[in-house]
Amino acid sequence: MDRNTITGLVVIALILIGYSYFMSPSKEELKAMHVRDSIARVEAQRAAALEKERQADFAAQQQNPETQQAIEAIFKQDSLVVEQYTLENNKIKLHINTQGGCIDYVDLKGYRTHDSLPLILWKDHKSSMGLNFYARNKQINTADLIFVPNTNQKELNAEGTKQVLAMRAYVDENKYLEFEYKLAPDSYMVDFNINTYNLNDVIASNTNFLTLYWGVDMPQLEKSRDFESRYTGVYYNFSNNDVEHLSLTGDEKVDLPTSVKWVAYKQQFFSSVLIAKESFPNVLVSTANNTNPGFLKTADAEISLPYSGKAIEKYDMRFFFGPNSYPVLREYGKDIELPQLINLGWKWIAWFNRYVVIPIFNFLEANVTLNYGLIIFLLTLIIKLVLFPLTYKSYMSQAKMRVLKPQIDEINKKIPADKAMERQQAVMKLYKKAGVNPMGGCLPMLLQMPILIALFYFFPGAIELRQKSFLWATDLASYDSIATLPFTIPFYGNHVSLFCLLMTITNILYMWYNSKNQPQNDQMKGMQTMMYIMPIMFLFIFNSYSSGLSYYYFIATLITIVQTWAIRKFVNDEKLLKQIELAKTKPVKKSKFQQKLEEMQRMQEQRMKQMPKKK
Repeated sequence: MDRNTITGLVVIALILIGYSYFMSPSKEELKAMHVRDSIARVEAQRAAALEKERQADFAAQQQNPETQQAIEAIFKQDSLVVEQYTLENNKIKLHINTQGGCIDYVDLKGYRTHDSLPLILWKDHKSSMGLNFYARNKQINTADLIFVPNTNQKELNAEGTKQVLAMRAYVDENKYLEFEYKLAPDSYMVDFNINTYNLNDVIASNTNFLTLYWGVDMPQLEKSRDFESRYTGVYYNFSNNDVEHLSLTGDEKVDLPTSVKWVAYKQQFFSSVLIAKESFPNVLVSTANNTNPGFLKTADAEISLPYSGKAIEKYDMRFFFGPNSYPVLREYGKDIELPQLINLGWKWIAWFNRYVVIPIFNFLEANVTLNYGLIIFLLTLIIKLVLFPLTYKSYMSQAKMRVLKPQIDEINKKIPADKAMERQQAVMKLYKKAGVNPMGGCLPMLLQMPILIALFYFFPGAIELRQKSFLWATDLASYDSIATLPFTIPFYGNHVSLFCLLMTITNILYMWYNSKNQPQNDQMKGMQTMMYIMPIMFLFIFNSYSSGLSYYYFIATLITIVQTWAIRKFVNDEKLLKQIELAKTKPVKKSKFQQKLEEMQRMQEQRMKQMPKKK
């Protein structure tokens, strides 16, 4: 083995070690995991008791449903009517109903759905929120109560100053439950406070927790229901800033016995997040696929709020209703890890997206007044120019292998095929003398893979591309379609994406063009066949993906073809062969490690010769 081969193997080993290192948890993460596990063990008993109490409460509610008369015996409901109040600024519009006193409608004013309708995160009668507790031996669900607002003004506009709307359910003048909402100008954040005033003799004395229920049917907002559903689910943040989520494909229900900082109902480009001032001690979250037309999933959360029996109890929370934009999420919740709602990939992949791709994209977006398709082109061009040294190194390695092909053929003629090891040793000896690393063409490609994977995560989650058109693509965040098929092809769909088709064609052309620069043998032919199959597989995979992603891969492959063609024009095979022959005349210095490997190889050959031959 020559020095270059050993170097190549060492580099591969370092990549694998580095991958294992970066993917493994750090000391801080391990410490946090131990802390969380300790908290979980301590609170497991409490959580079990709480769950038992919760199940008993709901069972009692089902077996003994409260009538309006029973509710009125505690909370004053006479002469109250169901009305709707509006709280809005220039970014969001909320409807708050006196029935239940909670938000039941959320409109993101600066956005539209794929079919140009107002973008409604919470639709009327498709969301619910209520506080559950026992009062004077009666099961109370505040969703059944009619609340009294603190104002007669039904439309509160916060474009100039902060607006406050308080909904109150009265036992008497000095005893009431209050849901308070505060909205500041130009903000996606809504302060949400639950306050109890002098209800300590009303709420059951053995109550340790109040249960806040929050359920939403998440509507379809984008063109591709299946693709949007892959990015829709329930996310939550533990107090140690670990962000996790429930299944994005199936139904799941999880009891979180440790402290939770926030719970989010996240869709591909928009999220609703309930944030605790400190933390929620226990949360039960669930998600289920919603088969109703126009909806994706149903999300539910039962949140425990500690109750101490004081005259006044306050629970300060916040709602975030807004886009999954990395700059926006950093602005509103960098300290509580809101940006992790955007899936940027694994640790080191996310790091590259966070500190390289996103800053470059935002810079181009802010300084280049061009179509987003051209911005993607410039982003691709910058990345390919940065990677050009690796592309050049890969080509040169392949070129050296190509000019040595006649000499390799001579070796194969001299050494019969049944002596495969001897033939391989002769080829490796030739490579060693010529200073050629057979792995030299693979390593640069391996080093580029993380970038390709990073952009695979970046484009589907880039809200900046949403509903931005380029050429025939009407939405770079969704698939482009030049034809709709009268039938559905499994794994492909019922439409033809031209950008995906162009990406596939350029990949096949690149494989064909690249094969001309490589030495041909039976093994290489088999590998090339597999390489041709991969673009066909990508055709099926990417047909329903973001057209911006397919466009990026198409442009990137096209630029690579141009780079390879340009390099080949400037690289003279005859001069390259002369350089190789000159290198063969120079003495090859062997390291101690290499000498030891060769000695072990010679000993192995001697043992093979000494072994008795089978008759």
